[in-house]
Amino acid sequence: MHISTLPGKYGCGAFGKEAYAFVDFLAESGFKIWQTLPFGVPDQYGSPYKSYSAFAGNPYFIDLEALAKDGLLTEEELRSAEQNSPYLCEFERLAEERLPLLKKAAARFEDRKAAETLVKKYPHLQAYCRFMALREANPDCTWNAFTKEADPEEIFFHAFLQYTFLTQWLKLKNYANEKGISIIGDIPIYVDYDSADLWENPALFQLGSDLRPEAVAGVPPDYFSPDGQLWGNPLYDWDKMKEDGYRWWRDRIRWQLTLFDGIRIDHFRAFSAYFSVPADAKTAKGGHWVKGPGLPFVKIIKKEAKEKLIIAEDLGDIDEDVVSLLKASGRPGMKVFQFAFLAEDSVHKPHFYPENCVAYSGTHDNNTLLGYLWELSDDTRRYMLDYCGHRGEWQSGCDSILRTLLRTPAERVIFPIQDILGYGADTRMNTPGVPDGNWAYRVTAEQIGGIDRGYWKWLNHLYGR
Repeated sequence: MHISTLPGKYGCGAFGKEAYAFVDFLAESGFKIWQTLPFGVPDQYGSPYKSYSAFAGNPYFIDLEALAKDGLLTEEELRSAEQNSPYLCEFERLAEERLPLLKKAAARFEDRKAAETLVKKYPHLQAYCRFMALREANPDCTWNAFTKEADPEEIFFHAFLQYTFLTQWLKLKNYANEKGISIIGDIPIYVDYDSADLWENPALFQLGSDLRPEAVAGVPPDYFSPDGQLWGNPLYDWDKMKEDGYRWWRDRIRWQLTLFDGIRIDHFRAFSAYFSVPADAKTAKGGHWVKGPGLPFVKIIKKEAKEKLIIAEDLGDIDEDVVSLLKASGRPGMKVFQFAFLAEDSVHKPHFYPENCVAYSGTHDNNTLLGYLWELSDDTRRYMLDYCGHRGEWQSGCDSILRTLLRTPAERVIFPIQDILGYGADTRMNTPGVPDGNWAYRVTAEQIGGIDRGYWKWLNHLYGR
């Protein structure tokens, strides 16, 4: 469950009392892991997988009530930020109103030195603050055409946001850790063109003489999309990155493991080979595979991560080279139940799971479990439920599926919050290849409060979880 999905009053889940209550729910239900989506500033569609920075945090997650308690916002300003609906993130309204509101808090913040000192400690955050101020000063162009200088007050504003974000988040993470909950973050494989990462390090990406991408990222036609997925992100120049021992990536891994107890690396297969699509293509069909940095790079990640958990997202078009690279890395891959019945010998069938994997009922890109059951053919649905030992009506089959996963050898099992709640397709988080209508799903405190904690604690104990 992403932070944005948490309950709350202000248009988006945040690091407030509702987050602490969710940690309490996890601990009281016998869970040990909370996995989130990426923490970056989301794009105009709300996606956290395309961000202005691989290092900066989403200011929408800042707890407004904590700012009010510190005297940085008034009660009237708090009321003005209250949401219209508790069920969806109000992305358009947040884009219009949240940063102006937070500017009022920044103007009242007296310990400027604390914010500036913290940001200077992390050069990539410092670069992000300057980049965002430059974007504000140059609103009609991309970073390769910036001409006007950044306003120092605008730089400080973004330093305040990152200082507040980090302070609030690390306090929440510490609370979770004290309750026995580890938090797993998520690293998008790529960054956005309109980002501090490109502006700060253009030589590390496949750009032309005009500093525009020559090719972009995507994936070929697959289960999710017959045209493939044209992500549009710039591609890394892996040869250039190798020259300094992949320093940017080492910085990224270290930073993420400061924020989290472990991380999932999205699209791990790109380290074996990545899909390159011409920058002017309309779909991903015309792309081709290019050899990635391979085992030497994966060893760099292993060295930086030490003993901390790294989950390798090994889904999609997987070949023997990817399988070999994952095995050599020693990191757990992912097994997703919703992919288990696409083929007779699918590695996603629970009886094939190795211990060194993380099993999911579905991911943020899948339908909910109930929505998935609804869409299956009668024959496949019956076979799948028979497999899980469920002989009743299919509408009540989700519990049998979750219990099937809990009793696999997989060292870790993770469920989307929608599957624990038993919700349908209307609560789906994301549909790949579809730009609109994603990422907005939220739960309410009442819904989480209605989950039987005793039942889940019993299940987790029963299966040694």
